[in-house]
Amino acid sequence: MSHIRRWSRAVHRDLSFFFGGIVLIYAISGFTLNHKHDFNAEYAIRQHRFRTEGTFPKSEHDYTKNYVLSMLEPLGEATAYTKHYFPDSTHMKAFIRGGSSLVVDMRTGEAVYESVKKRPLLSVMNRLHYNPGRWWTVFSDVFAGSLVLITLTGLVMVHGGKGLWGRGGIELVAGILFPLLFIVFS
Repeated sequence: MSHIRRWSRAVHRDLSFFFGGIVLIYAISGFTLNHKHDFNAEYAIRQHRFRTEGTFPKSEHDYTKNYVLSMLEPLGEATAYTKHYFPDSTHMKAFIRGGSSLVVDMRTGEAVYESVKKRPLLSVMNRLHYNPGRWWTVFSDVFAGSLVLITLTGLVMVHGGKGLWGRGGIELVAGILFPLLFIVFS
């Protein structure tokens, strides 16, 4: 039995170190996905309110492409302009490459600039959680199998009162029952 424990420790240790990074990535992205109603892990969205220059009221004809570009210039977005339109008779909306936008109330000059920027690290982590392709499926299958092996080797490493036939076994049963009870009662 000590031979099995020694082998289990080596396998458990090596696989844990090898897959430690992906466990952290899945844990962090899983947390952000669980709280996607509270936090947007994909994009940082910020709103900036300000008043545009000029006299009001202005008409749609005054909002030429050049005029809209002049409003986007101080925001650093003039080169990212894609188009603008009038969703109603009192507002102009400019679209900016990347998802950002500018909405101006043509009666008052009040404007809202909404900046949308992709979160570089969290968005990539979430992409892995959604399985981006065939090669990731293969890696994920190997990872899943390794998690089973890490768990099984962990179960036999400790013996006695803290092992599988003692406190460890009680904790194992509780860890199995908790999700099952959640499924039954939810």
